[in-house]
Amino acid sequence: MTVNTEERGWLLISVSTAGAAPTLRVQVWRKLRSLGALYLQQSVCLLPEREQTVRQMRRLLDRVHQQGGTGRMLHLTLTDESEQRQIIGEFNAARDAEYAEVLERLPAFRQELAAERARGRATYAEVEESEADLERFRSWMAKIAARDYFTAPGGAAARAAVEDATADLAAFEQAALATEGPVEVSGEREGGRR
Repeated sequence: MTVNTEERGWLLISVSTAGAAPTLRVQVWRKLRSLGALYLQQSVCLLPEREQTVRQMRRLLDRVHQQGGTGRMLHLTLTDESEQRQIIGEFNAARDAEYAEVLERLPAFRQELAAERARGRATYAEVEESEADLERFRSWMAKIAARDYFTAPGGAAARAAVEDATADLAAFEQAALATEGPVEVSGEREGGRR
């Protein structure tokens, strides 16, 4: 893999919340984690330089400074391609670990659908509950994808697994409709004519 170092800049971020409100430390940690920052050591991390990461870091550092902390964002370029590949590999490994967690949890969702169908409990209430569960998976995937700057290999399998779960839910919904659907009465359907 050849990396064009001129196109890939980095942000080196250093933040200290010593002397600031205790909640600031948690806010900083959460924001950096949500952006997928790679920690090099305590309070020092790396992010790819993208318009969104620069904007988010400026906002975060403004908040840090306003609340009595200190912080700095340095723009840098790595000239060693092997170092660049290694760092990208670490970013991808972190995202792959997140995708693996999604893959680890999805089978339970799918098994629950199968178990409810086997028990004859394919109902509208179960569909609603399962839709909410599936939406949490989709939201989780969107958050991971937003910090998947280098298209980690595990993303494709996780996306496919969510699509498979979506298909299972659609089949479950059809079973619920067959069980609880409108009742036909003397040539008419409930709620209107055929």
